[in-house]
Amino acid sequence: MLIKTPFAHEPLPSEITPQGLYLNRRAALAGLGLAAASPLALAQGAPGGGKLPKLPGTRSAVPGAIVLDKPTSYTDATSYNNFYEFGTDKADPAAYAHTLKTRPWTVSVEGECGKPQRFDIEALLKLVPLEDRIYRLRCVEGWSMVVPWVGYSLAEVLKKVEPTSKAKYVEFTSLADKAQMPGVRSGVLDWPYVEGLRIDEAMHPLAMLVFGMYGEVLPNQNGAPLRLALPWKYGFKSAKSIVKIRLVEKEPVSSWTKAAQQEYGFYSNVNPNVPHPRWSQATERRIGEDGLFAKKRPTLMFNGYEPQVGQLYAGMDLKRNY
Repeated sequence: MLIKTPFAHEPLPSEITPQGLYLNRRAALAGLGLAAASPLALAQGAPGGGKLPKLPGTRSAVPGAIVLDKPTSYTDATSYNNFYEFGTDKADPAAYAHTLKTRPWTVSVEGECGKPQRFDIEALLKLVPLEDRIYRLRCVEGWSMVVPWVGYSLAEVLKKVEPTSKAKYVEFTSLADKAQMPGVRSGVLDWPYVEGLRIDEAMHPLAMLVFGMYGEVLPNQNGAPLRLALPWKYGFKSAKSIVKIRLVEKEPVSSWTKAAQQEYGFYSNVNPNVPHPRWSQATERRIGEDGLFAKKRPTLMFNGYEPQVGQLYAGMDLKRNY
């Protein structure tokens, strides 16, 4: 079967790095005798939807966990989504995800580990203190956001099940319920949605298990009740509505890799030097900066997280291992 690309390409560019944009703004305010708000303060001041329960966290101390970019508006971040279980249009998840029931919810963590467990969502929420983090999110389509997440490092859960020496990879499976998810009735993917990481990627402190955003619990359309946030990888790697995590010896076959291997590789690290077969990845359009004269942004290597994660891929051919 010929698989149509899931993504509508939108070409891009820009000249200002996110760091430069923030520093220039701070310098300008300083010249006026005004103090510039920290990015975390900006994020905490950004209103959520106001209809979901609050989910506060404490400031993360993980290096790279708080980027300097201005957060995307809550409205944009919750209305422009890829979540094919609810439809292929960007507006479909917000329109149809109300059918998703997020309680009760359990996640099984199993496979090559000494203490496999089934976690209730409430237990996961209390496993370790929740943290506020602000990550860039870069879609393979060429658009980006900046999202304040609430959660903690995925490693906290993985350590609880004690991975064995055979655990070379981690596989994630999302819920696929035709009764709750109308998109699962389509043949756009071989359901359920599956993603995977190398074990060292999954154990990296920036690999985040997310339960909330903008200080509230996750909206259904954003992957409730828990999802991944992997800021140095294209967005589709961050599985949503997770029900199973398996530690495995062999590399998992990710859903989009299975659908179109020549377009969506296992690693899918953000790399401006490796184009998608049908478009460039050198630049991006930041959602919310859509004015007629809005400039595109240059895409940063590993989405700007190279100092934190670059060593994971030392010596690798990143064009071959795309």
